[in-house]
Amino acid sequence: MIIKSAELETVCGVTSTLPDNRLPEIAFAGRSNVGKSSLINGLLNRKALARTSSQPGKTQTINFYNVNNALYFVDLPGYGYAKVSVEAKAKWGKMIERYLLRSRQLKAIFLLVDIRHEPSANDVQMYQWILERGHVPVIIATKADKLKRSQVAKHMKMIRDGLKVRPGTPVFAYSALTKAGREELWDYIDALTGKDEEEHGETTGKDI
Repeated sequence: MIIKSAELETVCGVTSTLPDNRLPEIAFAGRSNVGKSSLINGLLNRKALARTSSQPGKTQTINFYNVNNALYFVDLPGYGYAKVSVEAKAKWGKMIERYLLRSRQLKAIFLLVDIRHEPSANDVQMYQWILERGHVPVIIATKADKLKRSQVAKHMKMIRDGLKVRPGTPVFAYSALTKAGREELWDYIDALTGKDEEEHGETTGKDI
């Protein structure tokens, strides 16, 4: 995928009306600080389009990024941060549920987990919660550069087993540092959305 343009187009809060988009959507879910913003920036070859933060729980909105006027990346609020109030968590849950049930263009949900550790109770709960709403999440194991190459396969199995991933579900390893896994993810996204590299022209090289 050659990135010609990428911009934050729509930000939706708890009471916002969701956009009625006409382009395919890929949603990103994961616990706070698992690397959602870093993954989005890495896929789009941008340094700071999706804002990263050392403060977990900062993303409290659903953010829609228009990519090449061809598809949307949808960044969902992070979960599992203890200092977020129960009331706030409930509101975020309703907001995410509303999106999952109402989006007409959602092609896939990428659920991010930290490759270094067994899936947390929150990860397992989120995986099951998404399944119950009619979607089968694609798993992305982040922070792959933190492991030795010989450890990756073992940890990928640990994640599959821990989440009880449905047979046939894609599981990708990704590193925000080295961008390992980026091309495989784009191949998968292109196949889902029916886009290919020839449609996207030359990259502008701008950080929008």
